[in-house]
Formats: sequence, structure tokens, C-alpha cells
Amino acid sequence: MRDGTIVVAGASLAGLRGAEALRAHGFAGRLILVGDEPHLAYDRPPLSKHVLTGEVAPGATTLPGVGALEAEWRLGVKALGLDRAGRTLLLADGERLAFDRLLIATGARARPWPAPEEARLSGVHTLRSRDDAASLAAGLAARPRRVLILGAGFIGCEAASSIRALGLPVTVVDPEPAPLAQALGSVIGGFVAGRMEAAGVDVRLGARVTHLEGDRAVRRARLADGGTIEADLVVVALGAVRNTGWLAGAGLRADEGGLSSDGACRALDEAGRPDEAIFAAGDVARFPHPLYGHRPVALEHWGNAVAQGAHAARAMLHGADAVGAYAELPAFWSSQFGLNIKSLGLTEGADAVAIVQGSPRAGRFLAVYGRAGRTIAAVSVNAGRWLPAYEGPIRDGAPFPPITGGADQPDPEPVPPGLPSREAA
Repeated sequence: MRDGTIVVAGASLAGLRGAEALRAHGFAGRLILVGDEPHLAYDRPPLSKHVLTGEVAPGATTLPGVGALEAEWRLGVKALGLDRAGRTLLLADGERLAFDRLLIATGARARPWPAPEEARLSGVHTLRSRDDAASLAAGLAARPRRVLILGAGFIGCEAASSIRALGLPVTVVDPEPAPLAQALGSVIGGFVAGRMEAAGVDVRLGARVTHLEGDRAVRRARLADGGTIEADLVVVALGAVRNTGWLAGAGLRADEGGLSSDGACRALDEAGRPDEAIFAAGDVARFPHPLYGHRPVALEHWGNAVAQGAHAARAMLHGADAVGAYAELPAFWSSQFGLNIKSLGLTEGADAVAIVQGSPRAGRFLAVYGRAGRTIAAVSVNAGRWLPAYEGPIRDGAPFPPITGGADQPDPEPVPPGLPSREAA
């Protein structure tokens, strides 16, 4: 396909990189990007870091290359529905966009505090979009007496690090036994907890907030055990919800966990059949990963959005057989409390973890995760130079642990990683 009309629903990273790949691979037809935010595509990682500390203005996060893309933009308007039979995207302003191919890259939104009346209290924030970050940064500039962060995942921990850098008191509450437990387990999470406490964060683990209280503005949080935490600014960091609600009634296999697609990024209908005209990429896409037994996964990773957007573009132009199955190795990074954390692979389902380079005591180490005697993931902490050596063993499912006897290597002592079960999660 070289001509016709391609519509991209979602004008953030995956949508932008997909659109760029379409042009790079010779698509010369009409290209339209639709985004629910009024901003051109921007970089999200700085939002929980440099934007909160004031080092980078929210408006300075626009992604490079946006201005060079030959495309039409529909910004500040939501996709409202999809007429698959008529190959038409319905927009909230009443416009109907006909397409020959559609790339769905609508991403995800912050999971809100579950009580709407409490979520509307002044001083209660989420952190996902550029406007979220701008609002939170303004709230922090007012020097609140105490900031409470609900959730110790990556966004919660990065926000806590940035807020402590501003010299503000911070309390982090999470029901898990360690920060980052869902992603890295309590062994590595326990090390992160020590860094957080050393930085002055009041870390409350195994605790749950049930209510946010205040008149017009938030004043305190009530815990499940009856206790309270005084706070005049709250950051709700409870994960994300995929933006699939607008697909209701379209006959596609979509829910809060994502839009199901095949290895060529083609969206699946409710019977599990690929739609040759509709594709998915980025945070919203749930796809079978060949390195993990073709188990459906949905990844909120910067690198995945870039790579999958490009893969979907190639499949749209050249066909599923020509591009093969998407098999990018999951990877992410995080910067918090003086730690540079990088990961390759998926830790979910791991039954063992071992420190195979460096040591937590030295503040730099690499941990490898295994499942049923095979290597499935690796995480480095201030030790990124060691990480590339583990890409091959992860891809090959090498025996766990895969590399021994090297320099700066302790004798590996595998232990349970402390990851929550999938049922508990």
C-alpha cells in the first residue's frame, strides 16, 4: 500500500513514530493523526522527574521530529467510536474520518482515585499527561506542608524522588511489602526502600488508604487500620488504564487491559480474527510475545512504543507475512534517589532471582530472574554496562543463572524474588 488514507488514533509517541515510519517506508497518501490532548506529541519520562523539579518546563518536552512530519493533525479532540464496516473513525466534534488503514495508539490514562468526590478535592493529583505534570509542579511550588503519594510503583517512586529533591516532606503508602514489588519483587524493592528512607521519605508499606478527607481541599488520608496521615497535596499513582472505552460496540477484543492484536499488530475481533485494516501499537496494544510462550502482554515502555509503532507501520504497508511477528525484547529504565535502574525482559512469573554482578552493599549490582531453570529477565542498578551481556541469554532462555565466573561476580545464591502472584496482582 502506497496511497489512500491512513488515520492514526493517538498522537503521542507510538502514533508519532508509527506515522514517521509510514512516510519513511514510502507511504505517499493522506496521513491524519488524531489526539485527545491539545499538545503535539511530547516525551513522558521527564514529567515525573525534571518537570516536577522545575528543571524543564512542561512545554519543552515536545518530541523531536514532530514539525517535519508531513501529516494532518486533529488535536484536542477525542476518538468517540469506530465504524469498522464503514472504515470510519468517529470524533467527539462530529467529524467522521474515512480510512483505508487505521493505527490505534490511544495509549493509557492514569488510574484515578476510586471515589470521584474525593478525587475532586483541591490538592489531589494524578501524573500521566503534560497538563498533569504542570498542575502538580504548580502545587509543589506552593510548598505544601506534606505530600502523600499513593502507590510505590515507578511513577510514585520517581515522583517521591523529585519531590524530596525540592526539600518537601513526602510519605509514600503502598499495600505491597516493598516499593516496585509488582515489577521487580520485594528483594530488589527492599533495596530501593532503603534508599527512599535514607533520602528522608516516610515509607508506609503493607498499608492501604481508604479515604481522602477535606472540605474543599484535601487535608488528610484515612488508612484501613483507622490511622490518618495529614497531607495537603496527594499524588495518586495507582497505575494506568488503557484507553479502549471508545471502542465499545466496534466488535474488537478490547477492555481495560488493552486492545488485543496478533504478532503483526493487527487488531483482533471478538472471535480472535485479525482485521486487515486496523492495527494497534504502544501502551494500548496487548499482543502475544514469542519470547514468553506467546502470552498476551501489554507494555507501558518508551522503547516498546517506538518499536511497535514502526512495526505496525511496516505491516500496514507490506503485509503481515512480510514483517513477521513483533518480538522486541521488553526494556525500560528509571531514575530515582540516585539510582539508575534498567531492565531487560519480563520478570512476571519468575521463581528465582540472583545477584550476579556487584552487590547491593556497594550500591551497584545486576540481578537476573529465572523461571523453571531458564533466564527470563535482568535488572541493573547503577550497573548498566553489564546489562547488554544478558540480552542473548534472555532471548535464548539460557539456563539460570546464565553467566558465572566473570569479574566482579559473587557466587550466585538464587532466592525467591518476592513477586506478587498474578492472581494477587
